[in-house]
Amino acid sequence: MISVSAKSRYAVSALMHLAIHNSAGAVPLAEVSICQGISMSYIDQIFWRLRRAGLVRGTPGPGGGYRLGRPPEDISIAEVIALMDAERPQRRAESPMAERLWAELSTRIESYLDGISLADFVARPQVQEAVLSQYAGRQWRCDVCGALATRQQPPSGGVSAQ
Repeated sequence: MISVSAKSRYAVSALMHLAIHNSAGAVPLAEVSICQGISMSYIDQIFWRLRRAGLVRGTPGPGGGYRLGRPPEDISIAEVIALMDAERPQRRAESPMAERLWAELSTRIESYLDGISLADFVARPQVQEAVLSQYAGRQWRCDVCGALATRQQPPSGGVSAQ
């Protein structure tokens, strides 16, 4: 049965942040923490697991940070949730009928989430508009946290998948 934990929701949010800024370079972990409202200690735990699974890769040093480990179209929301909740114990249903019902619903939900990639999210017009407005100058300022970044606008003037 599917159950989405806070850790899964935070991991999806963090990966979407990376996907939005994927073409602009490495994103500092502190920026992800501030923009997504996730404590540094918790985001560190999440990124440790994401790194091990190859969903992100780090760049050390000044100007370093994290980028997606694979193209955003190859990372499904279902994959992220399964990774983050792999060790969570599953609750048993109260009856065999309820168990069958929840098993079927879980299968449908998993199938739906498997069909949504990070690229699907980034392609939404409202997300594209928000990102392009951030890149209007030589630097951009995050609308959420106000962090000023030196990552440059992508050469194409838009948000690209990789």
